[in-house]
Amino acid sequence: MADFNQKIGEALVRLREKRPLVHHITNFVVMNDCANITLHIGGSPVMAHAPEEVEEMVGLADSLVLNIGTLTKELVEAMVLAGRRANEKGIPVLLDPVGAGATAMRTGAAKRLLSEIGVSIIKGNAGEVSVLAGVEAVVRGVDSAGTAGDLPEVAKKLAKDCGCTVVITGATDWVSDGRRTHSVHNGHSMMGTITGTGCMAGSMVGAFAGTVDDPLLAALAGLACFGVAGEMAAAKESLPASFKQALLDGVYALTAEQAAGLARIG
Repeated sequence: MADFNQKIGEALVRLREKRPLVHHITNFVVMNDCANITLHIGGSPVMAHAPEEVEEMVGLADSLVLNIGTLTKELVEAMVLAGRRANEKGIPVLLDPVGAGATAMRTGAAKRLLSEIGVSIIKGNAGEVSVLAGVEAVVRGVDSAGTAGDLPEVAKKLAKDCGCTVVITGATDWVSDGRRTHSVHNGHSMMGTITGTGCMAGSMVGAFAGTVDDPLLAALAGLACFGVAGEMAAAKESLPASFKQALLDGVYALTAEQAAGLARIG
């Protein structure tokens, strides 16, 4: 997929030139990390959750990232308000349905958001995406504990059902828009030793979604760049806290040449 490799490098250059404003309504556990990863890849993060201001804030943004990791009723209402305004403005929306399938509240919130908002990208783990696609799966807490489905087909099914691009993260990431389905083979097992790498991946994809017009390319670029940075960080550090610092530094220092040359797209 050499063509995608070149496009990923070009997208990173454009992102850093544009500095897209990425509006997050996100997980309180990893909010600071998501802000930093957005900043380090070249975007401009804003974390605004209050229902009284989300419509105004998203009107200034280039993309909107919705993450239900630390869910409340008020947060869902704020997401609906922001998502509707983003749709009116033609701003791409990414939904990270963290923990969908674990509790009725999370599953219901994810389904409500998908029914009331036009979402450009859904990004979740195998269990979360499978549940939304109507495929049998087990979700424990916010982690996937297994799915009965073939992952590329699950991604393709949900993409067709929702009319958007779907990302399934894991040892191999799968991305489908219902017509095109690709895999991303970048990353390292150390990324599973720190909290919030999945949420940070969503922020990376959100930054690219605010830069390029093709949501599938945005997803491939965000996942590949994050994975490449993870591989480089793991080559330097073998302990979680040190690895996290190296990961953030790796995203910041990542060059377009490294992204294009090291991305492994299937």
